[in-house]
Amino acid sequence: LLGQVLDHWFESEPLKATLATDAVIGAMASPHTPGSGYVLLHHVMGELEGRRGAWGYVAGGMGALSQAIAQAATAQGAHIFAEKAVCHVLLGRDGEAQGVALQDGTEVRSKLVLSNASPQITFLELIPQEQLPKDFVQRIQQVDTRSPVTKINVAVDRLPNFLAAPNDCDSQPLPHHQCSIHLNCEGTQLLHQAFTEAAHGHPSSRPMIELCIPSALDPGLAPPGCHVVSLFTQYTPSVLAGGRSWDERARNAYADTVFDCIEDYAPGFKASVIGRDILTPPDLERIFGLPGGNIFHGGMSLDQLYFARPAPSYSGYRSPVPGLYLCGSGAHPGGGVMGAAGRNAAQVAIKDFRHL
Repeated sequence: LLGQVLDHWFESEPLKATLATDAVIGAMASPHTPGSGYVLLHHVMGELEGRRGAWGYVAGGMGALSQAIAQAATAQGAHIFAEKAVCHVLLGRDGEAQGVALQDGTEVRSKLVLSNASPQITFLELIPQEQLPKDFVQRIQQVDTRSPVTKINVAVDRLPNFLAAPNDCDSQPLPHHQCSIHLNCEGTQLLHQAFTEAAHGHPSSRPMIELCIPSALDPGLAPPGCHVVSLFTQYTPSVLAGGRSWDERARNAYADTVFDCIEDYAPGFKASVIGRDILTPPDLERIFGLPGGNIFHGGMSLDQLYFARPAPSYSGYRSPVPGLYLCGSGAHPGGGVMGAAGRNAAQVAIKDFRHL
């Protein structure tokens, strides 16, 4: 249990609760949920420029990272086709992967196919079910993909001014503006209560909020004097109580709750908002192909990690379809912007390719 780990090392409740957010981020879980301690470890196990556990902003926005990877690939001879949806994986007479078919009818032939899509899309939508073992299909169908995350992107016409650390007269970003700002995290019990509400189908009345202002470090993201604010919030259930869906009214009502909370910490925030983009779990699934809106392609619980990710006997990136590999967040070791699954899958695929 995360709570036990934090209680062992720390006394300050606000500090424990702030650290606890990395144990429940993206997870439909409370700090008191068994296994939550691993999710915290997963978020701090890496390093950035030699600093263990550090995270960083990508200059130019997260899309710049994708562009950097694309440029490195094309420099080695890769061809990248954007906005070309895959319809299904092409299979040979013996059931082996032989390429992919696009929705426009184009067929791309290949000896190997690596899928960065979720296990659900890869094996339940792109492959005929009769080509897969029944127990494997059942396992993929049973993966817990519940997500508590609603992402809100905000454009503001001035820097947020927090009561705890007021802005300077020139409104230049201060050190705390250049960090991850955690709100509604004064105690782990607050996080547990927020989780409990969502578990019963109700968006949290006092949501957990991680607020980042990337333009404080990267001014090119916004016009002079303006900023972009990224809100990573939870908990919000995929389906609301009573089977209700996330209509426009529900989405705006939850966003208003989030903004009211921020206003308590930074008066004037709501008046500074120029525009907002609200992405609930169904939105994240529809737009980005995240199953259930889950940023990890499936919960990072102990029963869905290591040798069991995405399914027992298939944690080594190979799949029941010869020549088809899983290289995304649904593979070992899971989600996060670290590239471990992709690197490992590539090494396995290269090894197999040499024997074709």
